[in-house]
Amino acid sequence: MTAMQDVCADLETEGEALARLVADLTPGQWDAPTPAAGWTVRHQVAHLASVSRLIELGLRDPAAFEAETAPVREDFEAGMADTLAEGLAEPVPELLRRWAGRRAAVVRGLAAVPRREPVPWLTGPLPAGVLAAVALMELFAHGQDLHRALDVPYAFTDRIGHIAFLGTRTRDLAYPARGLEPPAEPFRFELTGPSGVSWAFGPEDAEQRISGPAADFCLLVTRRGHRDDLALTAVGAAADHWLGIAQTYLGPPGAGPGRIGQYRV
Repeated sequence: MTAMQDVCADLETEGEALARLVADLTPGQWDAPTPAAGWTVRHQVAHLASVSRLIELGLRDPAAFEAETAPVREDFEAGMADTLAEGLAEPVPELLRRWAGRRAAVVRGLAAVPRREPVPWLTGPLPAGVLAAVALMELFAHGQDLHRALDVPYAFTDRIGHIAFLGTRTRDLAYPARGLEPPAEPFRFELTGPSGVSWAFGPEDAEQRISGPAADFCLLVTRRGHRDDLALTAVGAAADHWLGIAQTYLGPPGAGPGRIGQYRV
């Protein structure tokens, strides 16, 4: 993992790339459906802008963050839907302007905090470095939806290493979302980045093992790819089961990714 760039630099680069993708869309493209059922391109960008706003608020005013996000913690789906209201009501130029400003504020704010210092988030305080990976995961996941909706191929880079790390760290999120207990056994993850670099997480002697391309792993844990379409291998019953339920985000799993990717985070 030492070869990966700093997560805040990668967060900034990924955000700028996605902003360029949507910078010059026609009105019809903004209203185009995405693989997330019921969400248009506008919904996707409004959601990303709201995520950036919440992260920036947590960095700037933790008490205000706790008060504003209380409805989300009480009812995740309804609370997150409410956060979309501002972006969906804004004219596109204003939405893009606010999103750009919030992305920049998030990068500056997270870069100024020691990587291990906790920052408020919906799941509870997270180390700043982990929250930056969460922000990058949101850009990646919704970026898949946008690229597919606009029929523009996504170029995988080693920036996804942060998302792969997050996917291993949040292994257990999949279980309570389905009323299940996480397994006690540790997992070993051995993944290959787009450049050919190898990333490994977990004990070397773990009996439960998952291996394969990091790009496929990131699609899996963000529920942007069906395991049957991905070149991931599991050793052990618990690891094999996890490949079918993995998610690296808070909230209900929904219907799950179909072979054509009907899902939303």
